[in-house]
Parts: sequence; C-alpha cells; structure tokens
Amino acid sequence: MVTAYDYTAARIADAAGIPILLVGDSLGMVVLGYESTIPVTMDDMVRHAGMVSRGAGAALVVADLPFMAYQVDANEAMRNAGRLMQEGGAHTVKLEGGVAIAGTVRRIVDAGIPVMGHIGLTPQSVNAFGGYRVQGRTKAAARRVWDDAIAVQDAGAYAVVLECVPSPLAKVITERLTIPTIGIGAGPDCDGQVQVFHDMLGLFADFVPKHARRYANLADDATAAFRQYANDVRTGTFPTTAESFTMNEALLADLPDG
Repeated sequence: MVTAYDYTAARIADAAGIPILLVGDSLGMVVLGYESTIPVTMDDMVRHAGMVSRGAGAALVVADLPFMAYQVDANEAMRNAGRLMQEGGAHTVKLEGGVAIAGTVRRIVDAGIPVMGHIGLTPQSVNAFGGYRVQGRTKAAARRVWDDAIAVQDAGAYAVVLECVPSPLAKVITERLTIPTIGIGAGPDCDGQVQVFHDMLGLFADFVPKHARRYANLADDATAAFRQYANDVRTGTFPTTAESFTMNEALLADLPDG
C-alpha cells in the first residue's frame, strides 16, 4: 500500500501494480503544508479521495477519516464515512484508535462500510503522545497496543495498520490476529507495508522518517529540470520550431498595423 493524494499519483501507482492506495490525512503535511494532520478537514479528504478514485484503476482506495470527523459520536462518523464513499469514491475508510473507538468501527461496519483500523502511533493523537514516538516499548504500553488490535478486529475491521510499533510486538500481533496487519515503522513481519508517496520518491525533504526508504530522488531531478527550463527560456533555446505551430504566413498580409 502507498499513499496517493491526486489523480496523477494514483495513475502512476496503479500502473505499477500497487494493490491498495491510501488517501491519507498525511496530505496535511506533504501537500497542504501543515505541521501535522490535525488541520485536515472532511472537505479536504473528500476532494483528494475523489482525485485518487478517478485515477485508481484496479487499486482499492482507502480514505482516512480526519481528526474530529468520527470522535464526537457514531452518527457523525457514519455521515462522514458515507461522504468519503459517496462523494469521494473511496471503497473503504480508515480510522485511528483502538478500544476507544471500537464501538464506532462496529457501527460503520454494520452499515456496510468496510473499515481499516490504525493503531500504535496514531498521528491525530500526536499532541497526547508528546510527539511522534514509538508506541509499545514497555510492558504496559505493549498491552495497550495489543488490546487496541483485538478491539479493532472484534469490531469488524478487515485489516489494521500498525504504525511505529517495535518489530517483536508487531510480529506477535500479526501472528495472533485473524485479520491482516499493514506496517509502517513496524518491522518486516507484518502482512503488508504502507509508505508515503512523497517519502518513497524523495519529493518531501523537510523530514525523512527512519522507517522510510527512498527509491528515487525526484525533488533533485525536478529542481534540475526547472533550472534547465528557466535557462533555456532566458537564452532563447526554448521554444524552438519543434515546439511551435505554423500557418500560411500570407494570411497575415491584411492584418492592420499597430
């Protein structure tokens, strides 16, 4: 699974055979320029889900419910999940949290909307965590992550993202759950992996997470391309006749002066 935030990204990932595209609220940082996911709105998510769904092809489109779109009550969560599917074209939604939101997950699932869970480091709760920290390193913390995993599974989620969880804990959870786990910073033993589009392609240089691997450095390539373009325009080497359109110049004879 990789994140995608617009039509073009979805087309590229789908053409590569990526089976699941996540319209993540991480768009807050890598697309909208916020410092966290907290300011992302339902309208933001619906708009970007629509872009991705139109370019997704055969890929499954999962869309995040953003901060405060599902925490107030289950009825509001239902309405917002419905918007992501009806207006945004998503196939399924993703919610952060475990025990605390299990009832909401069950309500959404019972309404026929597939839910992917998300536990461990949940970025919408970054202020409560005191920053982006690995979750589950102590005995008590590991038990909380485990309880969250069971709660999400029992509530009817079809899969769960494990974010920034120690590898040994992620391995045990993966072995014991009956639903697939998708890791991000959770080691190699999860059933699947998810990465942020911009991290993988080297498009976002502000911060590179420890769990990310760069498969390209497109920001450098793009900067070099823009510099070359600007230089070509300044020196008159772009555009040339190859990039221009022609016409019968005799038709210009009757154009008035000035």
